[in-house]
Amino acid sequence: MTTKLKLNREFAIRHIGVALLMFGLSCYFGYDGFVGYPSTPAADLYRSIEGSDAPAGFDLAAFKRQKIQSQYGFMALTLLAALIIGGHVWAISRLRFSFDDEGFTCGKRRFAYSDITSVDRSKWATKTIIKVNGITLDAWHHEGVKAFVERLERLRPPEAETKPKEGDA
Repeated sequence: MTTKLKLNREFAIRHIGVALLMFGLSCYFGYDGFVGYPSTPAADLYRSIEGSDAPAGFDLAAFKRQKIQSQYGFMALTLLAALIIGGHVWAISRLRFSFDDEGFTCGKRRFAYSDITSVDRSKWATKTIIKVNGITLDAWHHEGVKAFVERLERLRPPEAETKPKEGDA
């Protein structure tokens, strides 16, 4: 029976939720920078942000420009965060990995268990991350990694493996 790894639903929901939150904040900052702040008189804008009237001689036009520019910056920053987080989830979802009793397939490459040249379990106990022949598998990102490791341990016990050399990681 072939088992395919699939994206961990909890991981995806949390990360997509944060990406959507960042996108929503970006829209909010964009609205303030392009519509809200420009249409508000400078004195009213100062009063709403600072909670008091501007001191005598204060340059309200410069204050307004600075606040509008800061909204552009926040918009760009949160949009970038949304794109990075969403791109990260998308990239992780693209992993094509399946395994059976004979071996495993990653992308278009097929490996028999006897073909495994290196297994790094150093992060498995603490982070559920394992590296097999240079392929990193993370149980937080994909469902099915634990079943793969259990099968790997049955067919290739850890004591039968050699430690990866320094610099190979």
